Amino acid sequence: MGVDTGAGEVVAAGVPGARAAAGLPRHGVDREVFRAIAAARGGAEAVRLLRAGQLSKRALLLLALRRALPPGEDAFAAAYAELRALRSTDRDGWERALLRPELDAWAADCLRGLAAGTAAPLAALGEFVRGGPAGEPVPLECDGLHWTPVIDHAGPRRAGYGRPVAGPLTSAELAEWKATLAQAWRILVRRHRRHAEAVAACVGTLVPLHPAPDGSAVSAAARRAYGAVAASLPADPVLLALALVHEFLHVQLGALLDLVPLHQPNGAAVYHAPWRPDLRPVGALLQGAYAHLGVADFWRGELAAGTPDRARAEREFALWRVHTGIAAATLASCGELTAAGLEFTAELARTVRGFE
Repeated sequence: MGVDTGAGEVVAAGVPGARAAAGLPRHGVDREVFRAIAAARGGAEAVRLLRAGQLSKRALLLLALRRALPPGEDAFAAAYAELRALRSTDRDGWERALLRPELDAWAADCLRGLAAGTAAPLAALGEFVRGGPAGEPVPLECDGLHWTPVIDHAGPRRAGYGRPVAGPLTSAELAEWKATLAQAWRILVRRHRRHAEAVAACVGTLVPLHPAPDGSAVSAAARRAYGAVAASLPADPVLLALALVHEFLHVQLGALLDLVPLHQPNGAAVYHAPWRPDLRPVGALLQGAYAHLGVADFWRGELAAGTPDRARAEREFALWRVHTGIAAATLASCGELTAAGLEFTAELARTVRGFE
């Protein structure tokens, strides 16, 4: 996996030393697509490429589990056989099972447990293979663009978001979520069509969060939960639309990092992030710079669309444009980026400079 390297080696994050398994593709990222991703303009094409990488990563994780399986784990073996059969008989069903957001972290936890000689919940593979959507599907349509995310407000594996999850939701709370989400979707489609197309192609699960203690809206993405965005429900649907763009970009960068190393493993060095009081390691700074590129672009789009709250959009656009530019400059000079990471950051910086 890499940026058009042609090396032919497949390495999945979380599966040290994993090589291509029979039937799994070798992945590379074309430079044009790579630069489009760096500029937060990859769209549905980039999502398709990264989604394929996630399918291979998760298939390799399950293969590693199968090879490490201790005697007597018949439930896992049966579910694994079902999953392999699905790949031939129901490709869509196979992809849905593998791309359940929580499968990645579960498989990694199981591998760690087996390596440590402790109990691992291996039988849970059957839940991924045979279970339906983990939540309430919400069919949305605006100007011909369809999206059907699932609001997972009661699933047992909603973890890794760094904030307390909300739920189960009452009927009234779920209705409020659906109404606000429909408004946010209209805003995305009509003012930020390119971002809407990418979100619809990637994000399939929304996990409700509790707001911050002061009542302000929060959002999050988990590194090992591809396809999921977590957020509290803001009163203003514009802020929910913004959270979808922001957290989608975190998800997208995580998937790219599974294919292309952009920085050295986080070391002791930490750097100033303009949006936080604490210093951040290189990986966190890169994630923040990239997601806030999307934030700046969102407010730029709001201005172009003639938002009623122009003063807010101007203030937020100016703030995040400057913050993102500062972070990109810090990354470029930190000495911890790979060659691909330097190219990625240079494209990110060019994009910020080009904002009007």
